[in-house]
Amino acid sequence: MLVAERAREGPVVAIYVSVGFAWEAEERAMIQRLFAAPPLAGVVAPPVELSFDMRDVFSPAHWAVKGTPPAFDTPDEDVYLTGRNVILLSKAGIYCAQQRIGRLALGPLAGNPFPDATPEFFAAMARALSLGLAHDLVVETPFAGLHKDAVIRLGVELGVPLELTLSCMNPKDGAHCGQCSKCRERRDAFHEAGVPDRTRYATVPAR
Repeated sequence: MLVAERAREGPVVAIYVSVGFAWEAEERAMIQRLFAAPPLAGVVAPPVELSFDMRDVFSPAHWAVKGTPPAFDTPDEDVYLTGRNVILLSKAGIYCAQQRIGRLALGPLAGNPFPDATPEFFAAMARALSLGLAHDLVVETPFAGLHKDAVIRLGVELGVPLELTLSCMNPKDGAHCGQCSKCRERRDAFHEAGVPDRTRYATVPAR
């Protein structure tokens, strides 16, 4: 959604940062399908793939490494990934400096409770990256005032095939698991947006 929204303003370079989490192979496959479909096909190139292995920080038993996410009705706090945006911004920021790109956008939503998703954090990271890389870099978060249902409505407006987007922490064979808290958030957001949910679920969500 973020790529399609930014593409309305001009050329976009999409960046995918792999850190070694369990869902990444499925995520890459879904991204490939999404970028091959309108409105992105022929407009935005496939993502630049970068890597920053975090499996020496997160233990092999961590749910994000094992692929065993917290259950359907667990709160956001249970899926906190320490330093997630620190890593994404650091690696992508270096790429931007090398390519002389001056704007870097992420997609955190309203209500995000994590310390690396606040306006203060993003402003501080933009300042630190600009200083440390000797390259002026602005960090943008255009969805920070939107909840997920509003983003879904925006996706419909942009013509994004929402069934080709992924928000699951345990996807299998191109399907959302239907059992993790991100599947719950997705299901609820489609309902709140009044948009049919064409997502393929391996297990029908509890609601």
